[in-house]
Amino acid sequence: MSQPHWPVTLTHGDVRLRPLRARDARRWQELRLENESWLVEWEATSPLPAIEQAPTFRQVARNMRKEARRGQCMPFVVEYKGNFVGQLNVNNIVYGALREASFGYWIDEKASDKGIMTTAAALVTDYLLLTMNLHRVEIAVRPENVPSNRLIQRLGFNFEGIRPKFLHINHAWRDHNIYSMFQEQMNGPLTAKLPTYLK
Repeated sequence: MSQPHWPVTLTHGDVRLRPLRARDARRWQELRLENESWLVEWEATSPLPAIEQAPTFRQVARNMRKEARRGQCMPFVVEYKGNFVGQLNVNNIVYGALREASFGYWIDEKASDKGIMTTAAALVTDYLLLTMNLHRVEIAVRPENVPSNRLIQRLGFNFEGIRPKFLHINHAWRDHNIYSMFQEQMNGPLTAKLPTYLK
């Protein structure tokens, strides 16, 4: 059974995660256009492009809000010093005997290499495992995405192996490295250790 953990805002220093809103459409579209060449290598695509038309931002936001109210996902905007710089989505929240969730993210190229997404990932992992009392958090990262692999490793996620042809990314089925964090391996909040990670 789902639990009432949404909407929620998470903050650590200058980084804030807040719910995605319909009125974020203009800024979201601006960022996506500015970062098209930066994100194209890592973007999910439809394996049936001739049949499926890409949904609009408003359609995506509306569907995510419905799923969030049902306790199935958490669509966050990532803000740095009050500015919208990226997105982090928690997906596939499952309770019962599994108690698991996964998340993915993207960030504005100009805001990368500042520790923003490391902080955002730590915030959401703390929330999922320590506040929502989930058992396991998973993240899938393409092996070629060196910065994201380093980010997740810095936070102490466990490398579980490679999942072949896991997601359709940039018009092909791509292998992904699978990382996990378990509640019982948490020795206090990850955000409490961020100064060490960001050196």
